[in-house]
Amino acid sequence: MKILLLVSAFNGLTQRVWCDLRRSGHDVSVELASAHTDEDGLASAVAMAAPDLIICPFLKHRVPQQVWGKFPTVIIHPGPIGDRGPSSLDYAIAEAAPRWGVTALSAVEEMDAGPIWAHREFDMPQDPPSKAALYNGLVADAAVECVREVVAKAADPRFRPTSQDQVPRPIDGTRTRPSMPQSARAFSWSDSATSIVRRVRAADSAPGVRGTIDGRVVSVYDAAVGETVSPGTTPGTILGHDGDAIAIAARDAAVWIGHVKEPANLGGNGVKLPASAVFDVADRPALTAPAALRAARYERRGDVGMLRIRAYNGAMSTRQCERVATELRAALAQDTRVLVVTGTDAFFSNGINLNVIETAPDPAAEAWANITAINELCTLLVSCVSQLTVAAFGANAGAGGVMLGLAADVVVARSGVVLNPFYDMGLYGSELHTYTLPRRVGAGTAQRLLTEKLPVDADDAARIGLVDAVGPRDAAAFDGWLWDLAESHANPQWHNSALDQKLRLLGDAFPPAYYEAQELSQMARDFFEDRNGFAAARAAFVGKHTPDRTPARLAAHRWSLTGER
Repeated sequence: MKILLLVSAFNGLTQRVWCDLRRSGHDVSVELASAHTDEDGLASAVAMAAPDLIICPFLKHRVPQQVWGKFPTVIIHPGPIGDRGPSSLDYAIAEAAPRWGVTALSAVEEMDAGPIWAHREFDMPQDPPSKAALYNGLVADAAVECVREVVAKAADPRFRPTSQDQVPRPIDGTRTRPSMPQSARAFSWSDSATSIVRRVRAADSAPGVRGTIDGRVVSVYDAAVGETVSPGTTPGTILGHDGDAIAIAARDAAVWIGHVKEPANLGGNGVKLPASAVFDVADRPALTAPAALRAARYERRGDVGMLRIRAYNGAMSTRQCERVATELRAALAQDTRVLVVTGTDAFFSNGINLNVIETAPDPAAEAWANITAINELCTLLVSCVSQLTVAAFGANAGAGGVMLGLAADVVVARSGVVLNPFYDMGLYGSELHTYTLPRRVGAGTAQRLLTEKLPVDADDAARIGLVDAVGPRDAAAFDGWLWDLAESHANPQWHNSALDQKLRLLGDAFPPAYYEAQELSQMARDFFEDRNGFAAARAAFVGKHTPDRTPARLAAHRWSLTGER
């Protein structure tokens, strides 16, 4: 089937749908609605594709009547039947909805009002997830199931979607609601820590919640509940810090905040940054943040150690890499046989932190510090001969984050994970990828991945050898599967044989430092000479600028006309 994905951005969910449909044999193309300033231009672009079916996994724009009136067009809405509006997940988290869902419906004149093609419902976690984690997890899983059902029904000429008036609502109370305003998100530090954290997570990763910290108005993100505060502590007081995060007193407990943004309209730079980089906390006590906000956490079971790293939204700053390196060295010094390095259920890593680089006094120098810091992590993994190392992609990864995982001896992924094993932004790339990537997939495939710049999901990654195994999609099941896999690799005979083979490989080629030096010689030119437009690409990314065209590599419907790919 000829399918067009009409989207506002080629985000993680869109990439997952794109990979899934292509693997099923469909002819899939992408058109960014955000690249068009008028409905006529968008309608012309869609007509060029002449699709059998249009699917909109992530669309903030209204679909013109010229499009949905001519081509079957299905919106994937992140809410159950009857829910309408742009803030569905915000309300679901903020109001502690016990169940939520995803609905596939036809595009019509009124937003989210079209007849139903498919729907899925799921239980919401009791501990409120961030909006980004919910979207990339349970919502994405339900959306992919809906897309598969939509495609199957679109192939049946007898199928007709059902009017919403004729479909029972599986979740009570669904209705049309407006975009959630800041007034509905607002909190006071005199509120309970739990209620504050829930409000922040309902707005994370966008738009954040306005709050006042140390007399400054900021947008707050990345929150967790901490320890009970001492009686008499004034709500709003900064209690201390740990890594990127700062602790602030609420009515009953500390609220840890990992990231904040000073709004541009209030004199700030408008960029989301680690909280400890925005507020001067040097004279505040050093505390221990909740596990959910620590840079890394280590756990040991017998001969297996597991290091869980945390990169907020996938970005790893220089300081974040340095903290992880400290924990990684300690983990590698243990007398275990196997070390597993994994991320969170929401993110693994996307490499260097562009926000921190963009706002640094000397962005080129900060970028250099950042790349050398993440390279240190890769070097520690790739040169380890005392333990077998396992990297586990439990969530999506991109660019240097993928290459960081490839530095391990064994690489596995959770089903449904999407990897972007290439560099963009005008960067050559480092993270020892010229050493590790060809050894995994071969020189030809490595070159194709780096030049085509297309995502691969876990199943395709296993097919080409990018990963060694794919585990269950359910997060808890994947965690158990991962421990079992690591324990099987701790078998002395298997373990010793694998390390002997690694020693031979290390001795048969130039040392990893040779490849790093070659890569950094290229990255130095990208950072300091800006030969490929890194500064402009970085600024556009940080500023969330709308692209003026769909990338040629995604717009298959244009290839015969432009010759671009």
